[in-house]
Amino acid sequence: MTDLAPTATDRQSPIRREVVSFVRRSNRMRAGQRRAWEQHRDAFVLDVPRLDTSTSVHPDCNLDLDGEFGRQAPLIVEIGPGTGESLVPMARARPECNVLAFEVYQPAIARLVGSLVSNEVNNVRVVAADAVAGLTHLLPERALDELWTFFPDPWPKARHHKRRLIQPAFAELVASRLKYRARWRLATDSTSYAESIQGILDDQPGLVAEHDLDGAQRWECRPLTRFEQRGVMAGQPVFDLTYRRVS
Repeated sequence: MTDLAPTATDRQSPIRREVVSFVRRSNRMRAGQRRAWEQHRDAFVLDVPRLDTSTSVHPDCNLDLDGEFGRQAPLIVEIGPGTGESLVPMARARPECNVLAFEVYQPAIARLVGSLVSNEVNNVRVVAADAVAGLTHLLPERALDELWTFFPDPWPKARHHKRRLIQPAFAELVASRLKYRARWRLATDSTSYAESIQGILDDQPGLVAEHDLDGAQRWECRPLTRFEQRGVMAGQPVFDLTYRRVS
């Protein structure tokens, strides 16, 4: 895929996010991560044209997902899988699905790729990009059979709430990308974020909650990660929310 150089018009485009939900971290890799990246990235990591940042996506990008996966299959997207501690076993349990992950941290992607190889999981592809840009420019309307958003950064301080991923505009974007009756599954260990998510998604036309916070049960198909286990042991509540796309 040929990179498209950013123009002055691109840099001023109103679709570019001024506030993102992540903070850039070091891309320095350990030796094992570097080996996994160099040996296997071409099999799992999709190159996309950028605007003026390494996590942006050019609006003119034309990504053939069926071609990249080598088949047509139900599409699941995960936002922010990190090193893939839950993504890898969940993708392995769904060989009939294509799984597309958006992750911005290169060392995490390298570990994810290494885990995919060691577990012989071949139905995952990764895009190193901001998920908002990815959903906007890489996926057409009614493309997703399921979306996973597990433990997005809660940005607990009130002055940082504008950085939270789940905002009304993002909910509208997701609703446009979900197929009829497709599900958006979310999890958070922040009570205030869970309440905020519920309020935003309840107000989004086209999305209907399958349960409220009081009736939220942990999704049994989502593996318990070390991160979540530490929170549970510390008495931190975990909220699983599920919303369904309706016409």
